[in-house]
Amino acid sequence: MTRYPSVAGMFYPGDGEVLRTEVGELIKETENKIKVIGLISPHAGYVYSGGCAGSGFGKVIIPGRVIILGVNHRGSGHVMAVDGHEKWNTPLGDIDLDEELREKLTGTSSVFGIDTIASEEEHSLEVQVPFIQILNPSAKILPITIGTYDREMIKQGGIELGKIIKENSDDILIVASTDMSHYISAENAKVLDHLAIEKIIELDPDGLFDTVHLKRISMCGVSPTYIMMTAAKELGGTKGEVIEYTNSGYVSGDFDQVVGYLSACIN
Repeated sequence: MTRYPSVAGMFYPGDGEVLRTEVGELIKETENKIKVIGLISPHAGYVYSGGCAGSGFGKVIIPGRVIILGVNHRGSGHVMAVDGHEKWNTPLGDIDLDEELREKLTGTSSVFGIDTIASEEEHSLEVQVPFIQILNPSAKILPITIGTYDREMIKQGGIELGKIIKENSDDILIVASTDMSHYISAENAKVLDHLAIEKIIELDPDGLFDTVHLKRISMCGVSPTYIMMTAAKELGGTKGEVIEYTNSGYVSGDFDQVVGYLSACIN
């Protein structure tokens, strides 16, 4: 069973050759790539956040197995949905899902469940995939759609994910898909987003969760980011590093109503 694109031609080019060229231009590859546990990547249309995402993907090693944690913007399906398809398709072709990792994770989990509905129209997962396909065409992915802010549930999810990775391979990248503040001034977004970024750098998932909620920061992917950070701590991670922070105003010209974008890695 294959999941076909839902936002090709909208969030990114629907033509394969055009997409390959655009992603190649967006990826800012560094000479000395680093091996990391986790990567935070934005998920708006490529015209807005593709450059920021490309900075992150271009700095880190993309291994053969990549877990993508996305946001359930539509609220459908399981609240901790591990994708049940065999393949995902983009204009660049098919990419296999990591069925072995899926079975091991869901077979022992108290919070994750296999689901094909939650991801069907979810752009936060889909827009990450072409970057992975370009940088490591042989990689397998495991998309997971998160639709809950229940702290105990997402904490358990992070712990379980970390343990499964530790037991099976240390060569797995976890991508947490999120945008930062939504539709406030660039000045206010920078102040609020950097309060959250401080907690990411400190690898403090509970501090991030509390800061986002107490300061009412409209970071849509706080739950996926929390899960990734918790798993990273299970795997020995100690700190985060900002790769790029920007906002939509640099493209739209409107700095009164921006969305903030962050690329950061955890190691």
